[in-house]
Amino acid sequence: MRAFILALAAATIMLQPAKAQEATVAVTAIVEHPALDAVRDGIKEKLAEAGYKEGENLTFLYESAQGNPGTAAQIARQFVGEEPTVIVPISTPSAQAVVSATRDIPVVFTAVSDPVGGQLVKDMKAPGGNVTGISDMSPVADHVALIKEITPEAKSIGFIYNTAEANSVSTLAALKEEAAKAGLEVIESVATKSAEVQGAARALVGRADVIYIPTDNTIVSAFEAAVGVAEEAKLPLYAGDTDSVARGAVAALGFNYFDVGNQTGEVVVRVLKGEAPGDIPVSVATGTDLLINKSAAEKMGVTFPESVLSRATRVVE
Repeated sequence: MRAFILALAAATIMLQPAKAQEATVAVTAIVEHPALDAVRDGIKEKLAEAGYKEGENLTFLYESAQGNPGTAAQIARQFVGEEPTVIVPISTPSAQAVVSATRDIPVVFTAVSDPVGGQLVKDMKAPGGNVTGISDMSPVADHVALIKEITPEAKSIGFIYNTAEANSVSTLAALKEEAAKAGLEVIESVATKSAEVQGAARALVGRADVIYIPTDNTIVSAFEAAVGVAEEAKLPLYAGDTDSVARGAVAALGFNYFDVGNQTGEVVVRVLKGEAPGDIPVSVATGTDLLINKSAAEKMGVTFPESVLSRATRVVE
């Protein structure tokens, strides 16, 4: 009887799901704004779903560089010194800092538009080494089509960006190509820090017919400054990320960044379970939402066509 009970107990233990091992996940972002914060929260949710929970078997570290590349490098070195299980840099500048700081600790970057151009990996399909991640390359052709659909009279697009952000330089090249196909001119305006965003927006008044702000962390962190100028000048302002619509953009077609965080979390879990990052292909984020802001449109002199209203995923009143 005793042998039977022991055998039954052993079988019961074997049938129980294996508990996730203890792990430390260190997350860093170049700056705090709604899109990047949503990525962080999406990662944490996916980890919890996989059994990695703070206070139990997960130490979740988070640091923001507050928009300073030098601080991003310091955070990268600090994290490497702490030897976490995985480092997750959010945005291109943070990813570049982390990838430069370690060749050993697994790295899963996210919210990076151009991982190859940013020199994070040499090949999206076979990244190799200790690095993989999720790209959020903007669907620029769809953005140009949306601008033409909502503001068909526009002949030029004002583009505000930070020349130091590799993802924005890549987006600009793609925008110029797609805009040319649509007969639109692209007018550049540069802001190297958040305090310069308002001036960069003012520089486009009278020169551009609409403003387009990409997923540039410097510009998005001061998004309201550009919105104020656009409202005053009745200059329609479009965004590359959907989280900026609630902050005053007329419209945006892009990713739900909480979902991007979930997709990133799935890759992190694979690494925590033993897969080598270099063997996991870099993925492009999936899913696009169309968000429109009726209040912003009214302030900027825009009327949405029925074709846009009918397919909007969400309408901000």
